[in-house]
Amino acid sequence: MTERPDLAALMGSRMCHDLISPIGAIGNGVELLLMDGVSRSPEMALVLDSVTHANARIRFFRIAFGVPGHADHLISGAEVTSVLNDVTRGGRLSISWSAPDRLSRREAKVAFLIMMCLENALPHGGQISFERGETRWVIRGVADRITITQSLWDMLANPSLHPEIGPAQVQFALLREELARQHRRLTVEIRDGEVKLSF
Repeated sequence: MTERPDLAALMGSRMCHDLISPIGAIGNGVELLLMDGVSRSPEMALVLDSVTHANARIRFFRIAFGVPGHADHLISGAEVTSVLNDVTRGGRLSISWSAPDRLSRREAKVAFLIMMCLENALPHGGQISFERGETRWVIRGVADRITITQSLWDMLANPSLHPEIGPAQVQFALLREELARQHRRLTVEIRDGEVKLSF
């Protein structure tokens, strides 16, 4: 019996695939204009920065929301750190990544969804660290001030809870579904100034 397809992931992959080419083409077009002598005005710099950021977010979303493939589909640590560095450049979050040089795309998907959940808890910025040991991940979000919507974090460990969520919290529901799909259990610890997750 074939596994039921993950329609949300298929849609995520399709959208990222369809958007990455035109956004890349815009970036290439801006660079060609600059090479042809068009002045690097504040307006041109804004367009280039916006295209760069959009491209980084799509690369991030492709991993977080897309189809991860089978357990043996791998992603390089260099690609992961490149995406994380690009998506946080100029922002209020700093990222520390300590993981094998190659890991499964399924693990990367869970890690990226967790990062999105932690972004929700660190609206004023902070540090997020990823550490993968031999068998488990430990991911921490640390900041002077954290914002916790307890029902969202509770739902990650309790499948019977169904709090109301909006577009800004959809990563919590997607994370819970992906953890169930991979038969993983997430542990969440929340204390002053820190959210610690392990799976």
